[in-house]
Amino acid sequence: MLPDGATRHVAPGTLPADVVRSIGERLLGAAVAVSVDGEIQDLMTPLRKGGAFRVLTERDPEALGVLRHSAAHVLATAVRRLRPDAKIGFGPAIDDGFYYDFEVASPFTPDDLAAFEAEMRKVVAEKYPFVREEVGPVEARKRFVDDPLKLERLDDFTDPNEIISTYTDGPFIDLCRGPHVPDTGRLKHFKLLNTAGAYWRGDEKRQMLQRIYGTAWFKKEELEQYLYRLEEAKKRDHRRLGRELDLFMFHPFSPGSAFWTERGTTVYNLLVEYCRERQRRDFAEIRTPLLYNKGLWELSGHWGKYKENMFLVLDNETGEHDISLKPMNCPSHYMLYLAKRHSYRELPMRYVTFDVLHRNELTGALSGLTRVRQFSQDDCHVFLREDQIADEVKFLMDFILGYYESFGLTATLKFATRPEQRIGEDAMWDRAEAGLRAALEATGREYALKPGDGAFYGPKIDFDVTDSLGRAWQLGTIQLDYAAPERFDLSYVGEDNAEHRPVVIHRAVSGSFERFIAILIEHFAGAFPTWLPPEQVRVLPISEEQAPVAEAIVERMVNAGIRASLDARSETLKYRIAEGARMKTPYMCVVGRREAEADQVAVNTRGAGEGQKPAPVSVDEFIRRVRAEIDTRALTLSAGATATL
Repeated sequence: MLPDGATRHVAPGTLPADVVRSIGERLLGAAVAVSVDGEIQDLMTPLRKGGAFRVLTERDPEALGVLRHSAAHVLATAVRRLRPDAKIGFGPAIDDGFYYDFEVASPFTPDDLAAFEAEMRKVVAEKYPFVREEVGPVEARKRFVDDPLKLERLDDFTDPNEIISTYTDGPFIDLCRGPHVPDTGRLKHFKLLNTAGAYWRGDEKRQMLQRIYGTAWFKKEELEQYLYRLEEAKKRDHRRLGRELDLFMFHPFSPGSAFWTERGTTVYNLLVEYCRERQRRDFAEIRTPLLYNKGLWELSGHWGKYKENMFLVLDNETGEHDISLKPMNCPSHYMLYLAKRHSYRELPMRYVTFDVLHRNELTGALSGLTRVRQFSQDDCHVFLREDQIADEVKFLMDFILGYYESFGLTATLKFATRPEQRIGEDAMWDRAEAGLRAALEATGREYALKPGDGAFYGPKIDFDVTDSLGRAWQLGTIQLDYAAPERFDLSYVGEDNAEHRPVVIHRAVSGSFERFIAILIEHFAGAFPTWLPPEQVRVLPISEEQAPVAEAIVERMVNAGIRASLDARSETLKYRIAEGARMKTPYMCVVGRREAEADQVAVNTRGAGEGQKPAPVSVDEFIRRVRAEIDTRALTLSAGATATL
């Protein structure tokens, strides 16, 4: 069926290109691929089922993945031309681009990447059609007899009915399911970005391959905008800014665990306190132990499914590593709930904690604050009656979205359903998914579906937050859990005075404070709004004569709850202002002879730029303005009065 409601009846095996041609030659020239009953395939893959038929052109977002997968194929073509010794692995499309893995004797260099990109442009200019063939396993092995990585992949084809397909562009052939664009000439706007090491098939025990990353877009301006965002992201990299702003550090003696400086600890504590402030009325903050016997994790189901990600500790009494640092808070919260009898009148009961957690991430996966081994979450578990699910989901959703909005962040919602590896019967999952989906839809908010991406114990709503560079980060979550109450025999006394089973909702907002701070650093480029930086105001006397007055002004600001400091060093005023700017201090208050006599400060506002000169403002008025920004958690600076030159 076509989008306009018309139908086409074709024999099985008909090529999509022929169907598109029957609609119109012009449409065929614009077609990139097709969607058949929601599944993307290229124009040369035979139709094997019916359903909704939609032609994808450059205007359709789904077409980008086809273009990028084709770009990976063109990259492999170019590499094989220049490096015939390269063994080829996989080359999928990924978010914003593509990559291809190669096994070579020595790592690729920047000069190699430049040469490969130039060769790709030749392949594009030759406009080779992507020719698809379906072959049997014997023929496939003949075609890739010199490609051990492809031969190993062919070993995975154990189903005799599975289709094995190859794609050829010019002399290069690849084992691939597709889809691809009609010909290499469709790839016009692309860029190779960098290389990285990658274990074959993601197995650290296998050989290291060389992975080349690239990006591809349909329009030149889209490529240019993306490359600009990449450059801007490099400038905002939280690892670099964290070091320059003296916020945190890492050390090999404790890999994956941040050392927070005095300045960084200030930011960290401010975020924690903000969370506490928002949760003080409706949530009960608790603390639970760090170490647990494996019995708890066996009861929760984590010991069998998550053990490799836990830090295990030797029990001197048993001689076994059957104690672990906790990687999550959920089971310990259940223990506290079980310690007392609860009435239906107490529900919903919301336990929230900021405890430290540890997860045994691979060393190679660690990345600044975004992937660590030690972290803290603003973690909450809600115990509630089944009839309270819809109201609670709305309450939590408004809470989470309001939190993001206070940082100028927007979020989109994803509904994630049962994964392949899970606990509980299908009937339980049917009930949980139906309940959470109904609660989500009752909010009236739009959402996308993430099939198979739920937690192993229940479906969830994920919050993907978009930062100032347009990048999406998965942060908050609302997870509905019917399994834990059964496993831990949780109960409450109902209105009928009988025992009933509660439901559990797992809720996180920041994800982890470490990761959230990394996102905020990059979102604000280190220039935090007034309430958040470790130093809010720096006072600079022009000479020693004004130093006592400047020191007294700092004291007045500190007494007003402003994080102010004095810079009375002998360096020039220009140098001191520049240093304050490098540290991204929101306000620098200059005190000269006239300001000292008039109880004023001349305010340099961060980001005011050239063409603005400080204008004097009374100290009391400036303190009032800064306090107003702090109290309202304003996102923009407005306390400094300025005059145009």
